[in-house]
Amino acid sequence: MGLTEQITEQARRMSFDLVGVTHPAPSGHLPFYANWLARGYHGEMGYLARPDRVERREDPARILPGVRSIILVGLNYYPGALPTSLRHDPSRGLISNYAWGLDYHDLMTPRLEELAAFIGAEAGCEVAHRAYVDTGPILERAYAAEAGMGFVGKNTCLIHPKMGSWLFLGEILVDIALDPTLTNVNVSCGTCKRCLDACPTGALVAPYVLDARRCISYLTIELKGPIPHELRPLMGNWIFGCDVCQAVCPWQRFARPTRERSFQAEEPDRAAPVLSDLIYMNEETFRRRYEGSAIFRIGRRGLLRNAAVALGNWGDERAVPALIRALTDTEPLIQGHAAWALGRIGGQAARKALLDVLQSGIGPYVQHEIQAAVSALS
Repeated sequence: MGLTEQITEQARRMSFDLVGVTHPAPSGHLPFYANWLARGYHGEMGYLARPDRVERREDPARILPGVRSIILVGLNYYPGALPTSLRHDPSRGLISNYAWGLDYHDLMTPRLEELAAFIGAEAGCEVAHRAYVDTGPILERAYAAEAGMGFVGKNTCLIHPKMGSWLFLGEILVDIALDPTLTNVNVSCGTCKRCLDACPTGALVAPYVLDARRCISYLTIELKGPIPHELRPLMGNWIFGCDVCQAVCPWQRFARPTRERSFQAEEPDRAAPVLSDLIYMNEETFRRRYEGSAIFRIGRRGLLRNAAVALGNWGDERAVPALIRALTDTEPLIQGHAAWALGRIGGQAARKALLDVLQSGIGPYVQHEIQAAVSALS
């Protein structure tokens, strides 16, 4: 058995669902990536356009001198469908299903390091390596496709023809030569464009082209400041990520629930929490509830900003008490989005709360949001 086959078997024993090996040559996807950056589609994710990171994406040898192979793994994270009663309840927030359980970085990174140690032991020599899970300066979807792990779909996700696209990717760069697994995947999206048609904000501006600045995942996770007013009504009740462009994909009919129990939701509120409950969380409650999950990285500030928008989109007066509470939060970002939501819902109580805070002495950002909300009520 060759070393590539040994690595593949070991990776599967470690519960990775897909394994591939490819050469570290510069990816043919680079011109597309450069054009994507030039159009500003990366938004405020400035690290993607930093010259040093662009250079490393252009040549993996800048990441690991002497690199000769890239090992890629895929891990199915699909936790199963959200019950219809929760999915269609606008008083609850929707969380992308990859974030229902444990943060995947914490699970996959140690396994990749363990796999790298296995490679060194089997190779019988010291093997230099770099392991990444969604964080390295490498075009991992392009390399995964080259390694025969699927194809990149019009929704920009890696799609496996027998598993769908609910996949986490990781990679190990090594300085030893391995036989590549260059399996040709002879399927594609064809003429289907369900993902483009279904995107709530029109973020998929063309097949295979995502304008992150309009993507709900970007708006709820990567964007740190105010969400653009024109996009807020289009976000529905998504409060962390979005699954729409994947959920509508016909290839998802082959998806099966993950074997990783740590990716499952322990309780309904982990997958679709009650929005008004989120508004009342303090820092300690947020930390206790979300530490160890992907949601923890946006902080209470980001989560409550998103929850306020979702409450405004719910549009029910039952959301008003929670939003009035958020209107006096210590975080201006939460206050401003709560003001927008109150202006969207309307009613005497909402108007009074907005005017009371407006007269209490506030910063220019919150003042602007409240004035816009009062104008909307008028």
